[in-house]
Amino acid sequence: MKILHFSDTHLGYNDLDVLNAENINQREADFYDAFSQVIAQIQKIQPDYIIHTGDLFHRASPSNRAITFALEQFKIIDALNISMIMIAGNHSTPRTNLSSPILKIFENFKNIHLSYEQQYKKIEFEDVIFHTLPHMNDETKALSQIELCEQNIQKDKKNIMMMHCSVGAHFLMQEFGEWVYPKDKEYIFEMMDYVALGHWHGFGQVGKHKNVYYSGSTERTSLNDKRNSKGFILLDDFHVEYKEIKIRPIVTKTIDCSDYENALEKLTNDDTKDAIVEVKLSNLTPLQSIDISNAAIKELFAQAMHVSIKREFTQDVNAVDVSDVEALSLEEFFLEHIQEESQEKEFSRLKFKIQELFANYDEVQDDSL
Repeated sequence: MKILHFSDTHLGYNDLDVLNAENINQREADFYDAFSQVIAQIQKIQPDYIIHTGDLFHRASPSNRAITFALEQFKIIDALNISMIMIAGNHSTPRTNLSSPILKIFENFKNIHLSYEQQYKKIEFEDVIFHTLPHMNDETKALSQIELCEQNIQKDKKNIMMMHCSVGAHFLMQEFGEWVYPKDKEYIFEMMDYVALGHWHGFGQVGKHKNVYYSGSTERTSLNDKRNSKGFILLDDFHVEYKEIKIRPIVTKTIDCSDYENALEKLTNDDTKDAIVEVKLSNLTPLQSIDISNAAIKELFAQAMHVSIKREFTQDVNAVDVSDVEALSLEEFFLEHIQEESQEKEFSRLKFKIQELFANYDEVQDDSL
């Protein structure tokens, strides 16, 4: 038996305000491309079953483009005559009963089997039972639904549990409505042939459980996710194999501002073409920060798709703490700090500029009142 497990595709996600040649947000297009790669692999592998463990869409009310793309892709899957089982995740579940669950749009597909009603649902075939626990806004309801799952296990068939939640607090993503699977119910995992999880965006086995896996997301929704590769799980007779797909790289470049000129000379950008580049300016002083413009840094990575800049200021043990200067205005405090860091001639030049900036700020604030 071959089962392909993927999750957290977040169709419709967009970010960075970069448009492609078709005038579509480039990051949104990246998520569509990642999904298409998985569909291409499904066509090639021809698994017996396909499972998707939540967050098909990034929003409970996705855009027309995201819905249209999904419908086109599911037509491809449906035509393969392969059964696909899909559960709702927290991003695809309405927060109130006033909205209709978006996954209902796939109900007319012959080979697509859905679980989105915030309760346990058994989806049974001749040789396997899929025990589905979609996202539930009411975490207190989860325990009774887990018990229903346990009651429906059949030893004469393969049993696969599907959930969109956190198994262990370290898999929390600090998002609305996410729930944690109760630790005292983890013994149920031993009764399953496989436990397919969604919600956490990194691929991996969960703790000591040899049959419990997150497949991870198919694209990155955050720079913090750059350490994780993206792909899907191919379960071949319940042997787990991770299959990576090709997505837009995230590259981090660090410029040590304590030796700025030398750091620039050593900088390379041959790995940044079409990448998302995160530049860290480390050991930076406030005075240096004024003279280093974002535009100049971005010019160093002209072939990148997008460049973000993070400024990390050096910690001076002799610096005055803001809590010690409550009587000073922000302008006075800033001028005192600049005076400590610069020579007299340079300070005179900067003082005039700083006073001008604060004066302009005060005018804007007055006009808004």
